[in-house]
Amino acid sequence: MIVTIIGRGHSGTRAISQTLSDSGFFMGEPLNRSWDLMPPEKMYDACRIFANYVEYKGGVSWDFSKVLSMEPDSEFVRLIEEYLASVLSSSAENKGWKIPETTLCYPWILKMFPEIFYIHWVRDPRDCILSGHLTDDLRRFGISYPETDNIREKRAYSWKYQRELMKAAPTPENLLKLRFEDMVLDRDNTLSQLEAFLGVPMAKIEMRPDSVGRWKTDDGVNMFEFFRSDIEECSYGF
Repeated sequence: MIVTIIGRGHSGTRAISQTLSDSGFFMGEPLNRSWDLMPPEKMYDACRIFANYVEYKGGVSWDFSKVLSMEPDSEFVRLIEEYLASVLSSSAENKGWKIPETTLCYPWILKMFPEIFYIHWVRDPRDCILSGHLTDDLRRFGISYPETDNIREKRAYSWKYQRELMKAAPTPENLLKLRFEDMVLDRDNTLSQLEAFLGVPMAKIEMRPDSVGRWKTDDGVNMFEFFRSDIEECSYGF
């Protein structure tokens, strides 16, 4: 079995990667302190190739029709296979990988690996944009978005872009949708869902309840109107 996590940086994906590793999954090597598979440069380069086929329409609108209809670029395939070499060559019964940038090229990952197990991971965007991540500035990966010098706004556009890309992709054969907040506040039920999905007993790792709802005491801008429909869709309150 191969599993990967699709979720934006700073959404708590470390927790699910560590949980899988502690549950006996080989998550590639080497790993950094965030439980990302290293080195990341080939994944980053693959994301930039993918972005060449995404058309920016203005505002928070991107046209993914080309990447959804075409087969992955051959150079993209080479880069991903080389990035995942330690995982793909492993004889481990259960294995996988995690790096948030996988989300930036998710539709082509799905085309390359249609039968693996996908975990869609989401965190309340108002919490997700409070801290920085490499993907805050999507232009690093060749993706256009509205001009702004406001770092919170950049992070908001990054969250929205990745959310739209996840929703635009076809539904995988094996898919589980999870919220970071449920992993923190309703861990036993969330682990039960994972066990049913993967057929493997799940280890418990320490989670911090104060990581949920930080936006409520934040004195900066954390709410953008284009978050509204997704907040409602993911059953987060206002």
